[in-house]
Amino acid sequence: MVTPLNNLNVPLAIDPKTTALVQIDLQHSNLGRPLAPHSGSQVVENSVRLASAFRQLGGTVIFVRVDVTQLLRLSADAPLMRPLDAPPLPPNACDLVPEAMVQDGDLTVTKKQWGAFHGTDLEQQLRRRHIRTIVLTGIATNIGVESTARAAYDLGYELLFVEDAMSGISAEEHRFAIEHMFVRMGHVRRTATVLHSLGSLE
Repeated sequence: MVTPLNNLNVPLAIDPKTTALVQIDLQHSNLGRPLAPHSGSQVVENSVRLASAFRQLGGTVIFVRVDVTQLLRLSADAPLMRPLDAPPLPPNACDLVPEAMVQDGDLTVTKKQWGAFHGTDLEQQLRRRHIRTIVLTGIATNIGVESTARAAYDLGYELLFVEDAMSGISAEEHRFAIEHMFVRMGHVRRTATVLHSLGSLE
């Protein structure tokens, strides 16, 4: 990693009562595609470890899923959308993978855009719980995660990005977001560092 990430292993003060773990798009349509630099299973595994720690400490755990059948289709030179004549997606494409281990008491937000705030009740849920800090994980780093982070930053939330609990369609796209964008919007740490900061040394 480059110089801006010298703090990856430096613990932070985290108050679980005013912090929400927001996990972006851990669903079949994303986990079924190639990802880099971290595998989908590693992203899910680290997200599960974080969610478990937050639950134990009374923190808020939120799962975001995207209804890919409703995503806005606009003209673009390199659109992410599947062609209209592509075979239909499997019925579970928009479902969170069971490995994500959603628990009773967790919140689930369904979005229809890249970011998790537009057209959803995410901000309302956060405000009701007096959340000031958002910890972000998920797929893809520079799409759903970054879009959500930009909106959260504009709304005044403090941000913590868990580098090895997110991944991109390519390693290059992941690293650009981590090294050039996220370090300017908040803090970037690894899963082990966040768990240490929470007092969980599993």
